Amino acid sequence: MTDDLRGTLEYVGDRFDLGAYEIDAYLAVVERGELTASEIADHTDIPQPRVYDTVRGLADRGLVELRESRPMKVAAVDPTESFGDINDSLEELVDELSARYTAPARETEAVSLVKSRSTILRYLEDVIDSAEYELAVSLTPDLLRRFEDRLAEKRRAGVSIELLVTPASRAPNPGSYDYAAVATVARARRGITTPVVAVGDGTYSLYTTQDALRDERERYGVIFNRSALGFLVSGFFGTVLWTTAETLAEGDDGRPFPRRYASIRRAVKDVSEIGTVDDDGDGGDGDDLYATVEGRDVETGDAVTVRGRIVGVTLEDNEEIAALVVETDDGRVEIGGRVAALEDVEGRRLVIGRGEPPEL
Repeated sequence: MTDDLRGTLEYVGDRFDLGAYEIDAYLAVVERGELTASEIADHTDIPQPRVYDTVRGLADRGLVELRESRPMKVAAVDPTESFGDINDSLEELVDELSARYTAPARETEAVSLVKSRSTILRYLEDVIDSAEYELAVSLTPDLLRRFEDRLAEKRRAGVSIELLVTPASRAPNPGSYDYAAVATVARARRGITTPVVAVGDGTYSLYTTQDALRDERERYGVIFNRSALGFLVSGFFGTVLWTTAETLAEGDDGRPFPRRYASIRRAVKDVSEIGTVDDDGDGGDGDDLYATVEGRDVETGDAVTVRGRIVGVTLEDNEEIAALVVETDDGRVEIGGRVAALEDVEGRRLVIGRGEPPEL
């Protein structure tokens, strides 16, 4: 790092090294133009004995002026003046750092543990942005507002989105909030103990707590970058969180066929809702649904690809058990999800289409 770059970083750091009292005092003065020390104490939680040291620190940084009078008055400096030089320094700093920046490879670690609130939010944004066909998210109302434009963009792009809002008592009212614009299905779940979760295409997942995003204490977020482990978060979302939530809004998926799926549960629900399963053995017609599934035999572990007409579905009321029955040239095959044991095949990639088995 050059001396110039280091000096700029130190300069910016010094100017923004404001404590909680200094921030509160500065905002109180900026909003009101001029205050006495007693008025600052009245408008903030700063103890009276700390006010004078606090405002002198702000004056040293050029953010306020101290006007000697009885009583002393603290006047705000025009922010365009007090922050004008820092704005230029920041632009130069960002340009220089961007020129030196080397993006880390996200795929290098299967599991990452992060403790910074800002880093957790960045990963949450990345999971949403990376989803190509299926997204499951558990968000607080504040996070929903933060990411609603991104969710709406994914919805318009044809991504199937299961949205869970928690706690339910603070979820936007369906009568005044357009859930259809940001989700295929939206539900609400009670309790601040409900974690914040995001799963993109069943392969890229984030798990954290609401507490981790509420403050900067020693909290954590767990990132799963590979599907072999990411399915744990997806399964937890689908069987523990989603099934214990109340529906807020549900609309037509609207996606054209063929459709790709990361979870067997979502595929089975779609097939059940479409209601075109034909199990009478007549060979089907143009409205029948067909599946192409890439997975492995649950007994031998051998990789298999199953192609055929969907002739049956299994979906328990609690959605914990879901399966497809596919009629192939070699007979009927039952397809389950990740770590399936009761079915014949563990499905890892699923595509459903009309008229004939679709390509993967």
